[in-house]
Amino acid sequence: MMTARSKAPGPLVAERAGPLLRLELHRPAVHNALNDELLRALGAALHAATADPAVRVVVLAGAGPKAFSAGADLDELAGLSANEARAVLRTGQELLRRLAGMPVPVIAEVGGLALGGGLELALACTFIVASRDARFGFPESGLGLMPGYGGTQRLPRLIGSGPALHLMLTGTRMDADRAYQLGLVAVPPVAAEALRATTDEIARQVASRGPHAVRLILEAVAAGAEASLDTALRLEHTLASLAIASPEGKEGITAFLEHRPPAFGDSQ
Repeated sequence: MMTARSKAPGPLVAERAGPLLRLELHRPAVHNALNDELLRALGAALHAATADPAVRVVVLAGAGPKAFSAGADLDELAGLSANEARAVLRTGQELLRRLAGMPVPVIAEVGGLALGGGLELALACTFIVASRDARFGFPESGLGLMPGYGGTQRLPRLIGSGPALHLMLTGTRMDADRAYQLGLVAVPPVAAEALRATTDEIARQVASRGPHAVRLILEAVAAGAEASLDTALRLEHTLASLAIASPEGKEGITAFLEHRPPAFGDSQ
């Protein structure tokens, strides 16, 4: 398998291996804090990934062993007026909405700290894989601030309002085992040295599935989360019917009946 890595180590490093695209937040000296340059680079990389039909899975990780991301770069927030802050937060929310709506899965690989905006970034991904040393939290209230990139909305929907409010109102850091118990982390936490290999294996499993089916599942779950059960079930019925009738679905059924692996091409 050919692997290509971006040459210039800017705030975001991209590495491609077949259908897998790895995006690494690359500001380890400041625990991969999210500044404007990094967020713009991430937005451009997501746009490029969406336009590339050969990309089936994206992994989002942080450089260095200490943090996925420790949150927003406060140097850029100091002294902002309310109107200026609104513009910054709008940009961040729009980026994370785009991330949450990606047509391919985005796996957050979390080692070390995922705090504030860093946790919000992970929450916007399809799911989280974490090492045992991962710590999750929202420290904003201790600074007289609050989450502004979607954390007050996405975290309660995922783990419930009680645990989410406890994190936000106390600034407590949740360990990886508790995060897994609550459903914040998708699979049991692993040793730090095994994190990348574990994430890559999961990403390869996802990439081996029918790409059209994966996109339809993402669409059904995302749209259903904002709809009534009846509406969501009607959407599932429509999308599942399209999957059965698609060339990919026909190939999958035929392969099963012929006792062979399916030969999935690009999304159909």
